[in-house]
Amino acid sequence: MRVLIDIGHPAHVHLFKHCIWNLERSGHEVIVTARKKEVTLNLLHAYGLTYYDLGEHYATTLGKASGMIKRNYKLYRIAKKFVPNILVGVHDPYIAQVGKLLRKPSITFTDTEHVRLSSKLTFPFTNVICTPACFKERLNPQKHVRYNGYHELAYLHPKYFAPDDTVLAGMGLSRNDQFIILRFISWGASHDVHLMGIDKGSALEFIKSLERYGRVFITSERKLSTELEQYRLAVPPEQMLSLLYYADLYIGEGGTMAAEAAILGTPAIHIESTSKGIATGNFSGNFLELRDTYDLLCFYPDQKHALEKAMSILEDTNSKKKWQQKREKLLEDKIDVTAWMTDFIERYPESFIGYKQQQQSKGTN
Repeated sequence: MRVLIDIGHPAHVHLFKHCIWNLERSGHEVIVTARKKEVTLNLLHAYGLTYYDLGEHYATTLGKASGMIKRNYKLYRIAKKFVPNILVGVHDPYIAQVGKLLRKPSITFTDTEHVRLSSKLTFPFTNVICTPACFKERLNPQKHVRYNGYHELAYLHPKYFAPDDTVLAGMGLSRNDQFIILRFISWGASHDVHLMGIDKGSALEFIKSLERYGRVFITSERKLSTELEQYRLAVPPEQMLSLLYYADLYIGEGGTMAAEAAILGTPAIHIESTSKGIATGNFSGNFLELRDTYDLLCFYPDQKHALEKAMSILEDTNSKKKWQQKREKLLEDKIDVTAWMTDFIERYPESFIGYKQQQQSKGTN
């Protein structure tokens, strides 16, 4: 089998890397295409994954429109030459549209609800949409398949992930030091329009409140002011997950990193709201499940309540141990997502038919 996998975000490198290696070990030919968003290409290099570069990530609406045409053309040329049996991506209009043009099936993975523009450009063209079982949005039942896991478990399950404590020494830390990871995003993605996070101009005051409990490190998609630059993390991107594992708290605007922290057993707080002041976590199936079923994640529409929760967590010296215990419950409940993905791709379309029959017999879609 010949498989083309498109990577549009650093988290997608983690999501697919073990699946790619599984497919290659089974004798399948896999090629990767990727875009220059944040540390995506650095991660591909770090894991020895060769790729075709589809160009820059565009931040403006006009740039995204012209970029989409350019990327579709590049991807079409690559795919036409490679002749894949199947194309795979994450909420990815490029693989869906190019697959349709080439009359080749595409599989779309997603865990983010109500991404209207991207969904309109992707879902009508793709053959299958795979989501976590907790996904809240109603999708076309003829295409939708659910699995009992999260994207992050494809790379954070203990079968695939073991933290590397050498990252601590590189940061001048020991296992006994308390530290906090603070995340800022760029707000440049299409699904970030009209959303809000930490108030502009308040970051330094926010950090000073957290510093009472330990060192604060910033990971940021956007440019930082001079006064904040001193807090920026300086670790290779492939070591970020280990640092997140050892952190005493994650707090910030990044949804993916919040979920990663929670699944790693690190107390996690997400700060993001709609223009109406509603926490966006209320519209996200995986966030609701991580909060309500496993008590691993908190989310708030404003930094005031988020900071109050952060302080209560940091003041409890047993918080980290409690979160690790809650993580064990989650791991007992969930599947090996990488194994599921590998099997689904390898056996497609038989896998799709089988899962749809199972879901129909259970009365789900």
